[in-house]
Amino acid sequence: MYTTLIRPAVTYGCEAWTLTSRNEQQLRIFERKILKKLFGPIQDEKGIWRIRKNHELNDLVGNVGIVRVIKSRRMAWLGKVMRMDGGRMPRTILEWKPMGRRIRGRPRKNG
Repeated sequence: MYTTLIRPAVTYGCEAWTLTSRNEQQLRIFERKILKKLFGPIQDEKGIWRIRKNHELNDLVGNVGIVRVIKSRRMAWLGKVMRMDGGRMPRTILEWKPMGRRIRGRPRKNG
């Protein structure tokens, strides 16, 4: 259910995202929370119920985390753009080189 319904809804349009390390951490936390809810607690050898650990959740979904899925989709999208004709807009934007000098800081006010 997670890999067919939830993950595709969460990662829709991820090819164009800019991921920071904070965003990646938030996505990992979200994924673990969802998986803990879906798979629920388990009984250990003594019959005590406990919440599943992160490595157990990773084993259940095949060690394919949401961040890895996003990065692989972004690489696939980059390959698609690189195969496009030179006149197509995504390829043009990808290969665009700005002209002129980069200005740092705020522009000065007159007066």
